[in-house]
Amino acid sequence: MNRIEALLPKLPDEVDGVLVTSSVNRHYLTGLRSSAGVVLITRKGSYALLDFRYIEVARKTIRNCEVLLQEKLEEQLPELVKKLELRSLALETTYQTIGEMNRFRKMLPEVELLTDDRVDKAILRLRRIKDEEEIRHIKDAQAITDRSFSEMLNVIKAGMTERQVAAELEYRLKKNGADGLAFSTICVAGPNSSLPHGVPGDRPLQEGDFLTMDFGAASAGYCSDMTRTVAIGYVTEEMEKVYDLVLKAQLTSIAKIAPGVPCVDVDAASRDLIYGAGYEGCFGHGTGHSLGLEIHEEPRFSTTAGEAVCQPGIVMSVEPGIYLSGRFGCRIEDIVLITEDGCEDLTHSPKELITL
Repeated sequence: MNRIEALLPKLPDEVDGVLVTSSVNRHYLTGLRSSAGVVLITRKGSYALLDFRYIEVARKTIRNCEVLLQEKLEEQLPELVKKLELRSLALETTYQTIGEMNRFRKMLPEVELLTDDRVDKAILRLRRIKDEEEIRHIKDAQAITDRSFSEMLNVIKAGMTERQVAAELEYRLKKNGADGLAFSTICVAGPNSSLPHGVPGDRPLQEGDFLTMDFGAASAGYCSDMTRTVAIGYVTEEMEKVYDLVLKAQLTSIAKIAPGVPCVDVDAASRDLIYGAGYEGCFGHGTGHSLGLEIHEEPRFSTTAGEAVCQPGIVMSVEPGIYLSGRFGCRIEDIVLITEDGCEDLTHSPKELITL
């Protein structure tokens, strides 16, 4: 799919083009990953301006717009705008800073710069539905994540610190083929496992702990996301009850997913079970989120999802949890691809309670 051509019909009529400066949208629209650069997309032609660090690979990679060596953007961009007779351009309001916006205003004083969110929404709507190539990258990332978790089951033991477990896990993600981490690894045990986004510290794992690991590989820039909670040594009756409830909630939400199903209903499938079992107030985040080039995209399975519905081609996490402050927590997370008749679970690691 030529993503620039797909975007052009979605631009507002009064906009002559859009300036894309965020690394994630540059990557999505051109196929090139870079830390800097500007993509100018207009109905009269599109251009990727990239500096010397990226120009060689850009000329080999980018096929849907003209590649230009960026030397002095303050001169090159106004020249392009004048050549194309552009009167109005949209900026990426979701990603752009006020400083960048002011820079472009100074650079293009005669051009109207639109700062509403219509163009941002148009790009994000395109990114929502993954094509076959994107799905392949996400599956590759998740396969690396599954493989790394399997290896960790032979590594984790009492006495290791949370930080050491996280380091071992991240090493295996890279060793197994990840080109980066999808996000900062969460690895928390014992009372720290009640912190949904706790930071790995120096507390050693102890017998009777739950250890929650939330982690993911990136492959070709696309993210995976998985959470598994394992027990160290033994579990109490209450810990086992909580684990079983979280797993039941997750399976119930996954079974609910199908095209046209409201995202709030998928969230409710988990939330109603957890709240109904007496744990209201112990599950404060959403049941899931979309992911792709970014670890958190739209839509989301949450109470605030509004009118969003499940659509084929969207990849979502499903991650209910229960967190008992100062005692322990449990979360189980898979990622699923919404299909024409339901969903495909892309996560293949076991979900039954594992005691190490």
